[in-house]
Amino acid sequence: MKKLSLVVSAIAAAAAMLAPVSSVQAQQKFMTIGTGGVTGVYYAAGGAICRLVNKDRAKHGYRCSVESTGGSVVNINTIKAGELDFGVSQSDVQYNAFNGAKQFEKDGKHTDLRAVFSIHPEPFTVLARKEANVAKFEDLKGKRMNVGNPGSGSRAAMDELLVAMNWKTSDFGLAAELKADEHGAALCDNKIDAFFYGVGHPSANIQDPITTCGAKLVTIAGPAVDKLVKANSYYAAVDIPGGLYAGHPNPTRTYGVLASFVSSAKVPDATVYELVKAVFENFDEFKKLHPAFIGLNPKNMIKDGLSAPLHPGAVKYYKEKGWM
Repeated sequence: MKKLSLVVSAIAAAAAMLAPVSSVQAQQKFMTIGTGGVTGVYYAAGGAICRLVNKDRAKHGYRCSVESTGGSVVNINTIKAGELDFGVSQSDVQYNAFNGAKQFEKDGKHTDLRAVFSIHPEPFTVLARKEANVAKFEDLKGKRMNVGNPGSGSRAAMDELLVAMNWKTSDFGLAAELKADEHGAALCDNKIDAFFYGVGHPSANIQDPITTCGAKLVTIAGPAVDKLVKANSYYAAVDIPGGLYAGHPNPTRTYGVLASFVSSAKVPDATVYELVKAVFENFDEFKKLHPAFIGLNPKNMIKDGLSAPLHPGAVKYYKEKGWM
């Protein structure tokens, strides 16, 4: 009988020890952000946002985590499948997803897609080996080109640019499909002559090949690009500023989009509210987390480059701040 009493006491003690842990686990809530390659600005943006959310985890109970992904299209599709709460997406990909256009035409409109805010400008960037003698995009015909991995926003934009120029991937000597984390090394290893990438500047992904093997920025301009920009409101003609990279004192003419932060109508308002609050209540700190964020303005971020409706959780915060 004494042994039985000891066993019961031990079980009760163990249960008492486990109870607080179970309670804490029950209170813990999670949010996940899909980004892009680990050397790109998307990954830096996601990491910056999670850092700010997790700073006040004791108050709101959310733990934020970042996932490196294939980019814009993958992020939106994964949000649609309920496997991510948030994701970074090019503004053109956001537009196409919400409207069921282009790469989303087969699956139809993503009516649950919701915008949260826009982030930094993303000029489309072509970087070429200095030995390839490429000064403008037209010089790439017959060259070994990395057109981007399927599912990335860069690849979607490249496909659209090729249509505008009446080109096909077969016009390149090689159309590689490397991820953003791979194309810099491939360029310097002479496996490709150039790559196409939508990215905020300055970017380590661009800086490294310039420093390592003297790679050169390439102009993307001309009548076909002008027509493409005019026909699509989410595009704009832009310059990559001079002086950001060694050997590039002058601006490089190109065009681009905005990076945008998106979610789903199925994600709870409270989750979106806490994320938005974490970013804008610590906005000066956020802007310091990457050089591409320096010029951001909250009042522009809640309207520029956004095609899907704003998430109600975000609207609640913006109205509290008097921005809407």
